[in-house]
Amino acid sequence: MSTQILILGSGGREHALAWKLAQSVLVKRIFVCPGNPGSANNKKTSNLDLSLIHPYKDLVDFAVNNKIDLVVPGPEDPLVLGVEKCFRDVGIPVFGPTKLAARMEGSKAFSKAFMHRHAIPTAKFRTFSSSQLQDATDYVQSCGHPVVLKASGLAGGKGVLIPSSTEEALQGLRSIMVDNAFGSAGDEVVIEELLEGPEISVLAFSDGYTIVPLPAAQDHKRIGEGDTGLNTGGMGAYAPAPVATPAIIDRIMTETLRPTIDGMRKEGFPFVGLLFTGFMLTASGPKVLEYNVRFGDPETEALMMLLSDDVDLTAVLLACAERHLDSVQINTRPGFSVSVILVSGGYPESYAKGKPIKVGEVPSDVMVFHCGTSMSGNDLVTSGGRVMAVTCSAPTLEQALAQVYAAVDKITFEGKFYRRDIAHRQAHHPSDHDYQAPSNGLTYAQAGVSVDAGNALVEAIKPYVRATKRSGANVEIGGFGGIFDLKATGYKDPVLVSGTDGVGTKLRIAVDAGIHHLVGIDLVAMSVNDLLVQGAEPLYFLDYYGCSKLDVATAADVVKGIAQGCQQAGCALIGGETAEMPGMYQDGDYDLAGFAVGAVERTSILPRSDIMPGDVLLGIASSGIHSNGFSLVRKVIEMTGLSYSSACPWDDQKTLVLSLLEPTRIYVKQVLPAVHQGLLKGMSHITGGGFIENIPRVLPKGMGASIDASTWQLPPVFRFLMQRGGIAPLEMARTFNNGIGLVLIVGREDVGRAVQVLGTADAAVYRIGEVTDKSGVEMRNLECWSRQ
Repeated sequence: MSTQILILGSGGREHALAWKLAQSVLVKRIFVCPGNPGSANNKKTSNLDLSLIHPYKDLVDFAVNNKIDLVVPGPEDPLVLGVEKCFRDVGIPVFGPTKLAARMEGSKAFSKAFMHRHAIPTAKFRTFSSSQLQDATDYVQSCGHPVVLKASGLAGGKGVLIPSSTEEALQGLRSIMVDNAFGSAGDEVVIEELLEGPEISVLAFSDGYTIVPLPAAQDHKRIGEGDTGLNTGGMGAYAPAPVATPAIIDRIMTETLRPTIDGMRKEGFPFVGLLFTGFMLTASGPKVLEYNVRFGDPETEALMMLLSDDVDLTAVLLACAERHLDSVQINTRPGFSVSVILVSGGYPESYAKGKPIKVGEVPSDVMVFHCGTSMSGNDLVTSGGRVMAVTCSAPTLEQALAQVYAAVDKITFEGKFYRRDIAHRQAHHPSDHDYQAPSNGLTYAQAGVSVDAGNALVEAIKPYVRATKRSGANVEIGGFGGIFDLKATGYKDPVLVSGTDGVGTKLRIAVDAGIHHLVGIDLVAMSVNDLLVQGAEPLYFLDYYGCSKLDVATAADVVKGIAQGCQQAGCALIGGETAEMPGMYQDGDYDLAGFAVGAVERTSILPRSDIMPGDVLLGIASSGIHSNGFSLVRKVIEMTGLSYSSACPWDDQKTLVLSLLEPTRIYVKQVLPAVHQGLLKGMSHITGGGFIENIPRVLPKGMGASIDASTWQLPPVFRFLMQRGGIAPLEMARTFNNGIGLVLIVGREDVGRAVQVLGTADAAVYRIGEVTDKSGVEMRNLECWSRQ
């Protein structure tokens, strides 16, 4: 029991968090800044009176001096302003996102664009700056559907207008964009389609990789019963919401939550903390209304009471901050939890403060969380619009409601107001328990396949594909097949050579790290290098991309790399296939295959028939591990305990993952001139099987090779693998390229000229051995690898 926690905030959310955290055996002390009389009413908890103004110097100094182990920001403002970095800079972890990640709440324009990039279901939308009033007006008048107007920035929960007519929408635009009704929050305005259906809130823990949702809740924003009157910060909530069936939650996880967490990580701002997502359950499925990057209020009060007694919230928050959320269990108790908010008379407009509060004896299973209270001498008084959150969990919704409202009657203050119909959507309409989104019949999208995402991918990759244009191909994709005009290449008597390959388990590292464009280059390299060893010039390439759910940004990144590889090889990317197959792959995984076709004059096909003992073997340097042996590589990395984000042990200029993902070298432009000059008798692409398996594939029967391992330096990455994995040198030679990616066979009389032609490129050329009259590959001086 040594953990000390600092909570930022003063409302019912913060009181509920302090209450649940104080139950942890790990916790020694909790400080709440500024807190409220309720949060102070625990032997483990103290309130702080320190400034909550950026850059939070007083708070940071306090945290350092008092050895705070974890900071938990409650409201959104500090997160959007970058409070996470203020504490991270002094070595104190924060349960909450970085400033970059907090843009998901701080800018609706940013979050909607993010959803669009990652094909996350949401309302149709357009974003306009405050200077584009006429453009926004034209859009509202022509879009053909009712709209919602949202100030992009933080507006204290009040930046949303739901006009009932086009004229009302235009008035709303003027109030935001001209009259500055929401101040700088309205510098950008998001106009989106009005969605219809039940609303739910899903709060989910995340460490940037794993995401674990709590039961879906429904809150009540309107001040009046029957969901009438002005919007508020929330008049009550209950969970779980039966309308969120297991099937709906499964769709929310697969279509929104996992793609959101994966997308944020891939874009460089992983989300750590509590992601609070609002959904509308529409006829076509759940759609995102908005993201929040912190605990919701009043949902948090209800959900804290729904957590099982065996859930240590401190362990959960630390696991998120330390990136190992998958190591803890998060369970909820059976039944329901309800929270009813007591507010000051006049709220959400002007209201009086300082009204004395009397709290009688409430049922033992009810918690009264303080939202807007303070002490005036010895008296508890109102100090905010939302005053208290009366909360209870029980086996049934009806029992929870009865207990809560019994407790509400025990609390009095002048002007007290509350809604008597919290959870009315379920308590009074049991048929809603079996809610299924209305449908006119199943669609392909409901089966998990998005035609729209496929079309979006085609549009996203067209610029990359066009960049690979060459003679013989127009590289316009979208048809049923790719066309290549062989005659346009100028070959006289061509023979076509084809090859296909994948990337192997190197792909696992790319997927886990969220770095996808580099394996696209690998995919091209593995096929075109195989064409090259036959003496062929790569002409065109096609790819296959298979996944469970198409993430447009990920797939586009892969194709971007494929196009870069094609440019390096001088071939055109003329087509491909994207297969979205729900249930065939794990979420977030994908597979790749590449297909290359090249041409060589009939008289220039390699290997030649005149290979003989004494011919010289030249080796061209590899760029790294290339794309083979990664099952063994991953095993060695696992043994070392390093993570992919660790500094690279053999290259302090890179992370480990970037070094491992260094793309396979494409040798076409370096080697093809030597082929055309007739200087090469044969070639071997050193892939899986290393020297031992690949060189014999190009030699006449009865011949072999002798390779002197001392003729080049074993690159540091291979020394690391050999030493840390305890791999024998001979096993290295039969598994990896060990620094030589392509072996060329050259007649002795042509060695000088070949080296001269090959030496014009960046990749070094070494004389590594010769052809022998004995089958197999003899590796000489392997002991030098152990000494280097």
